[in-house]
Amino acid sequence: MAGRLVALLAAAAVAVVSGCSGEPSTQAPRERRTTSTPAQTPTGPPTGPSSTTPADEPTVEPTDEPTDEPTDEPEAAPEPRRSFVTIPAIGLRDFPVVRYRGTSDDAPGTALQNAGEMASPRGPRGGTGPGEVGNYIVTGHRLTGTAPLRYSPSLVRGDRIQVRTGDTVFVYEVRRTRWTSFRRPASLRAQRAEVPGRPGETATQPMITLSTCATLEDHANGNYWSDEFDNPEHRIDKVGVLVATRPA
Repeated sequence: MAGRLVALLAAAAVAVVSGCSGEPSTQAPRERRTTSTPAQTPTGPPTGPSSTTPADEPTVEPTDEPTDEPTDEPEAAPEPRRSFVTIPAIGLRDFPVVRYRGTSDDAPGTALQNAGEMASPRGPRGGTGPGEVGNYIVTGHRLTGTAPLRYSPSLVRGDRIQVRTGDTVFVYEVRRTRWTSFRRPASLRAQRAEVPGRPGETATQPMITLSTCATLEDHANGNYWSDEFDNPEHRIDKVGVLVATRPA
């Protein structure tokens, strides 16, 4: 009996040791059963919102034809031969000034002044037209004929000179006074410069030179010199800048 009990205890000990040894079992593992369906591997390109290929978007075809047709700007109306000057400070109203090709106070310009009008030279040795960038030169008699600029030497800074040409009025404001000598070529070049009094500078705005003779001042100083057209040596120039434009 005792020997049989010992044998049973020894067998039980062997069984316990075999269960904790970590050695692999010789039995094949049972298969796991699942009720879920295995995921299918996609075989085509994605079709949902996450697709990186734009769908149903219109394709813009390039075209060689311009979408906007260029439009020609309307040409500016040619400057009339006559413009009209108004200077309220000296009582001058709608006095005619005639454009011509030449230079200030040359033979054609003097002839226009002798005929009772003011003159405005154009061309390489003249000036620009009313309202144009550069030097708009207007000359007129002070003592003879109609004498439109009899009182122009009295103009001061801030006085207005209005020039009506066609359907537009250009308003200039006097800024300074300069004297021109007919006996000094450099002085004449300065009078005709794009920027009055500053030869070599490029004009950036419309300006005006309103010029008349300094006969009284020259004679008061004992200077009786005159050129072939009976112009005295000096002229008094009122230089202004364009400050306003309005319909006539």
